[in-house]
Amino acid sequence: MSDQEKYDQIFESNNRWIEKNKVDNPGLFKLLAADQHPDFLYIGCSDSRVHPNQVMGLKPGEVFIHRNIANMVVSTDLNILSVINYAVEYLKVKFIIVCGHYGCGGIQAAMKNSDYGILNPWLRNIRDVYHMHKEELDAIEDMTSRHRRLVELNTYEQCRNIIKVGEVQKSYYEKGYPKVAGWIFDIKDARLHDLFFDMDGELHKIKDIYDITGKF
Repeated sequence: MSDQEKYDQIFESNNRWIEKNKVDNPGLFKLLAADQHPDFLYIGCSDSRVHPNQVMGLKPGEVFIHRNIANMVVSTDLNILSVINYAVEYLKVKFIIVCGHYGCGGIQAAMKNSDYGILNPWLRNIRDVYHMHKEELDAIEDMTSRHRRLVELNTYEQCRNIIKVGEVQKSYYEKGYPKVAGWIFDIKDARLHDLFFDMDGELHKIKDIYDITGKF
């Protein structure tokens, strides 16, 4: 199949998907056109092998999605900060989920002493996580196991970054949501693993420096 044929096939698949949903989910498109009321904000990796709706078993309209290389939450990234703001202030999501995945190319790149050009500033954020946990990571001799552990640690640290965001703190104090969770997706068996992010415990740890509400 040529590249053009692959491109054209997308529109054919779209038409089949529409017709299938008219039968399987009557009223879906009218519902989607009206508004969106997702309970979840999903922050994941841009990796083409991980599709949030499929992984979570949710329908269109049930999850608000932001993706970037290695599921990062960077304090200077207006893109993700705007997504979080909109999700919390306007969509009133109940959960913010950071989902990393084993086999992440961004994590692998950050573990190498290589020059990646324009990617270098982005990868530095991952390398900062490595630096924070260097003693634990360097003690893992097997590189595959070390990579998997960095995937987990990076995901957990991004959850910590989320609870430093003002809108998240204020909403959580006033309404009890959103709750922040960290997940890992294992590409080999398509299973989700919960890192059991301790939001209340982590808020207590950072309150002296990052608490803007004065309530934690």
